[in-house]
Amino acid sequence: MNIYKNFLDKKDFKKLKSFLMSDQMPWYYNDGVNNVPDKNFQFTYLFYHFEFGTNCSQEVLNFVKPIMNKLKNPSFTSIKANLLTRTDKIIEHGYHTDKKTGKTCIFYINTCNGYTKFKDGKKIMSEENKIVTFDSDIEHTGSSCTNKKRRIVINFNYL
Repeated sequence: MNIYKNFLDKKDFKKLKSFLMSDQMPWYYNDGVNNVPDKNFQFTYLFYHFEFGTNCSQEVLNFVKPIMNKLKNPSFTSIKANLLTRTDKIIEHGYHTDKKTGKTCIFYINTCNGYTKFKDGKKIMSEENKIVTFDSDIEHTGSSCTNKKRRIVINFNYL
C-alpha cells in the first residue's frame, strides 16, 4: 500500500475539486453502496468502464486526466467518482474487494472525518488531494462522514 499527499499540483486539483463539488456535476443515484439494493445509498459518476467505454465527454474526462497521467497511464478497467452524503453517525459500508487482480487507487476530493478502512485495521482518513494505492483484492470499506455535507472520492481500477 502506498499513500501520497498533495498528489496533484494545486491548479489541476482545484479544477477537479471545483467541478466535482459544483452543481454542474451530473451525479447518479445508486440504491446501495456495495450491493444494489442495500440499506445505504450513494451518488456516483462513471467516467470510464472497460466494457462500456467512456461515459462522458472528453471535456469531463480531462478533469481526471492529470491523475491518469501521473499513474503512468496503466490499463484502466474503471474510473468512478463516489459521493456519500453526511450522516448523523459514521456508517461503514461493508468490506469488499474491487477486483480479483490489478490495482486500486482511491483519490480523496475533500477533507472530512470519513475514511477508508482495511480489513487489517489500517484506516486512511479522507484528506483532499491524497491518493492511496493497493492491490485490488485487498478487502476494504468506505464510510460516510458527519462533519461535512458530503464525502467524495474517485476510485481507479487498473491492470
